[in-house]
Amino acid sequence: MKVVLFCGGLGMRLYPSTENIPKPMVVVGERPILWHLMKYYSYYGHKEFILCLGYKGEEFKKFFLNYDECLSNDFTLSNGGKKRKLLKTDIEDWKITFANTGLHTNIGQRLKAVEKYLEEDEVFLANYSDAVTDMPLPNIIDFFNERGKTGCFMSVKPFDTYHIIYSDSNGFVKDISSIGESNVKINGGFFVFKKEIFNYIKEGDDLVNEVFKRLIEKNQLVAYNYDGFWGNMDTYKDKQKLDELALNDKAPWEIWKRR
Repeated sequence: MKVVLFCGGLGMRLYPSTENIPKPMVVVGERPILWHLMKYYSYYGHKEFILCLGYKGEEFKKFFLNYDECLSNDFTLSNGGKKRKLLKTDIEDWKITFANTGLHTNIGQRLKAVEKYLEEDEVFLANYSDAVTDMPLPNIIDFFNERGKTGCFMSVKPFDTYHIIYSDSNGFVKDISSIGESNVKINGGFFVFKKEIFNYIKEGDDLVNEVFKRLIEKNQLVAYNYDGFWGNMDTYKDKQKLDELALNDKAPWEIWKRR
């Protein structure tokens, strides 16, 4: 199953980390968050990727064209350093399509721009490319298939530290609590779509604001609730939390290390 990765945004809330590189290329631990996400999908056997490029799209091309697997895998060096033998590999069996989808294009139009690369796919996966999770991927796919709808997204608890305020009409505060401790759920950015999704995308449409509302009207959108680990990299503080987990070998999303 192909995986569409939205990689074209400016990532302004993560500035200055995104001043010279696009948001999905910002490093978490020792690798870009995009690499962690692709590693997650490939662990479950989904190794064909379509990168929807925009802001500084050339950085993705440079990264993969110059990719050195020795930096993330065990290898044997011999013959005075002239011969390298990888003992395992990351991306040797990955297939990556680099698609220029515009600098200021919204998510809906980026998806529409790569429709031609998905013509033979009845179902495909998609992702915002700025969050990681330990969710067993087959679970959301099974959930989606069982319901037979056009679109599905993962519903999760927020990762940030904002607080919810409960007050009366006079402004007196009745309670205050972390949003992560509430029943509030947000779109986690992990999607499963049938190719019929393209029938709902009109020129200029954003994915959530217009397309999802049309799906809702037709009862064609479902949400898979997941209460396990999910963490996005929306701000620098989010990046620090993910870095701490990765650098201390406590990253829940690195499921490929559990084998």
